[in-house]
Amino acid sequence: MNFCSSTFNSSEQFMARAVTLALRGRDRTAPNPTVGAVMVRNGHIVAEGWHHYCGGLHAERECIADAISKNVDMTKCTMFVTLEPCNHFGKTPPCTEGIIEAGIPHIVIGTRDPNPKAAGGLEFLESKGVKVETGVLEEQCLDLISDFLLWQNNDRPYSILKLASTIDGKIAGTTGKQEAVSCPDSFADVQKLRAMVGAVLIGGNTLREDNPSLNCRLEIKPENFVQPKAVVVTTRLPENHDEFTLTTTRAKETIFWTTAEQASSETAKVLINKGIEVIGLPCDEKGLIFKCGFKFLREKHEVLRTLCEGGGKLALSLAEQGLIDEFVMYQAPRILGNTLGRPNFAGSDRQFMEEALNFRVNRVEQSGLDLKIVFKPADR
Repeated sequence: MNFCSSTFNSSEQFMARAVTLALRGRDRTAPNPTVGAVMVRNGHIVAEGWHHYCGGLHAERECIADAISKNVDMTKCTMFVTLEPCNHFGKTPPCTEGIIEAGIPHIVIGTRDPNPKAAGGLEFLESKGVKVETGVLEEQCLDLISDFLLWQNNDRPYSILKLASTIDGKIAGTTGKQEAVSCPDSFADVQKLRAMVGAVLIGGNTLREDNPSLNCRLEIKPENFVQPKAVVVTTRLPENHDEFTLTTTRAKETIFWTTAEQASSETAKVLINKGIEVIGLPCDEKGLIFKCGFKFLREKHEVLRTLCEGGGKLALSLAEQGLIDEFVMYQAPRILGNTLGRPNFAGSDRQFMEEALNFRVNRVEQSGLDLKIVFKPADR
C-alpha cells in the first residue's frame, strides 16, 4: 500500500502511520527518542518522516523536507507527530522553528516530551498561533519512547528479554542441548535486536551448554556499529576458560557478573589477565542482585540497552527484580509435550495466579512461521 496516496478518516489512523514510521529508526536513534511524523492535507498523507539516527534530522524536519521535495503547500496541512517537537538547540536546530518557518498551521502531538531540556514546544507553537492538539494514541506513542523515559529517570540501561518458545512454553528439550526452536526469520530478527543493544546477557548454564558468541551477524550493520558486550551471569566462574568463545576470541568484550567471593578468586584473576572484566555483585537468599551490574554497564560502558538471551532461571530473576522493560517472545508452532523440557521461566515457588508477575501485550507480529509477541510490564 502506498500510504502517501491513501485516504484515512481519523486522527488515530494518521498517528498510527507516524508510529509505524518511527519504529524504522528505533535501532539507531539512542540516546534520542524514537519519533515519526506525517503531513496530511484533505484526508491524504502527502509527506512522511522519521528520526533515522542520532545526530540526523528529527522526524518533523524529515517530514518537512519530504514535503518540500514534493512541492507540498504546507500552509494548508496538518502535521501528526508522535512526540512533542523539541524547542532547544542540540545537534540539530529546534523542530518548533522548522514548523513555524514552514507555515504549518496545525500540529497533532501523540505525547508530551518528558525531557525538561526539550519540552516547551507545545507552548511555543501556540504562542506563534499554531493550533495544537495532544493525546492522540498517547499510549502507543509513550511505548515508542519507553526506553527514553527510562533513561531520563534511571541510571541503568533499558532491559529487553528475548525467549524463543514452543506453544507449550518450552525453550529447550529435556537435555538442554542447543536446538533451534524458532524459524530462520525469527533468528534474523534477533540479530536486529542485537544490533540495537550495547550488551547481551546470558547465564552460566547457557555459556557451558551452548558456547555462544553473542555477536550480531547482520550482513548490513548500522553505521558506526560496535559489537555488543557479552555479559555472563553466574555464581561459578568457568575454570575451563579456554573452551569458550567468550573467554578466548571475545575476551576483551566479555564481562562476568558473579559473587564477591568468586570475583576475588584465582579463577577470576586468570580471566582478568585475559582482558575479561569480573564484577562482584551483592546477593540475597535468591541469588545475585543485578541492579549494580546494570548501573555499571550504563556508567562505565555507556550501555543504553541490554538484551537477555539466557534461560528460564535468569529470565525469572530479571522479572522478579523488576528488570524487564520489554519482553520479546518468539512462539514457534510446535508442541514438545514433555514436562521435563526447559520452561520459559524457572525457579519460582509461586503456587497461585494471584502471585503471578503480570505483563501486558504491546504488539503481535508474524515472524515467518512464528508469532512475535512483545510484552511490557503491566504497571508501565
